[in-house]
Amino acid sequence: MPDRRKPRRTAGGRRTLLSAEVESRILAASRSGVAVELAAEAAGISSATYWRWMARGRAEATARDDGHKPRRDEDPYVELFERVRTARAMAAARAVANIRRSAEGGSVTKTTTRKYRDPETGQIVEEVTEDRSAPDWRAAAWYLERQHRHHYGKDAALSVEITGLTSPEPPADEQVDLDALAERLTRSLFAVDYPDPPALEDGTVVDAEVIDG
Repeated sequence: MPDRRKPRRTAGGRRTLLSAEVESRILAASRSGVAVELAAEAAGISSATYWRWMARGRAEATARDDGHKPRRDEDPYVELFERVRTARAMAAARAVANIRRSAEGGSVTKTTTRKYRDPETGQIVEEVTEDRSAPDWRAAAWYLERQHRHHYGKDAALSVEITGLTSPEPPADEQVDLDALAERLTRSLFAVDYPDPPALEDGTVVDAEVIDG
């Protein structure tokens, strides 16, 4: 049954655009991981209104965590803030998981099923083959650059520790060589050799009669 609640009112009696339907649209867009501006547009509000609601929710949630008495008229904004924060965190987690899977490779990209009649036994044989994605170092590099920006970001520096020097001054930092990083990732992290799929008996079909399933 649809929620037919009227738009909420502020403490001063003014109506607020934060209705149940608007909140539902914001959460749905946030779960998909779209930009804040697009989430606001999908809900029919301006990005300024969205940020104002989120600021109110954050401020009240922080005040409650600090032990202040809850202001019940701020409950809708606290709930919105917490739900949106959770939704966007889950969207980010799903995106990172997809990037990691792409980096590791091995995901099934295509499944082909072939049926034929074995000429010796007369039995119907079903052969299933799978195409799998190859490891992609670019997905790994993208993940490292953003998740570990200090070490792998474009502007990061490698601190080179050299022992045995008489000078007490530390060596100068060197800029990261992204090409070298990509080569190292390709060589070490994702140098995976996937075996060929097992063949049926000797891998050949003699005088096979291909039939429809």
